[in-house]
Amino acid sequence: MESGKGADIRNRAFEFACAVIAVHRWLYKRDPSLRSTSGQAASAAGSIGANLEEGDAAQSKADFISKCNISLKEARECRYWLRVLSHFVRSKRLEALIAESTEIIAILTTIVRKSRENS
Repeated sequence: MESGKGADIRNRAFEFACAVIAVHRWLYKRDPSLRSTSGQAASAAGSIGANLEEGDAAQSKADFISKCNISLKEARECRYWLRVLSHFVRSKRLEALIAESTEIIAILTTIVRKSRENS
């Protein structure tokens, strides 16, 4: 686990990506028709944390805000794909991931808003 400024959201995004990838692996074996959709969710989930990591090394405040905004967009995309999957597969895991994505979206929205206000 990382420590320092912003580590909580980066760690949370990492754990979220790992959980979405685990669901993708589970669905990949279970239902071939959902492979592409679960892959989309996994890709978007991984991009949340990757962009937060890039934002941590941003060259400017504007660069940081841009990376966080991309993470926010990816979180929204991931939640969309998880919702699509939940339409076809009833799963407590998917419900929990949708809830977690909603919380991550709220956190990232706050980070972006406050960063813009302080720039």
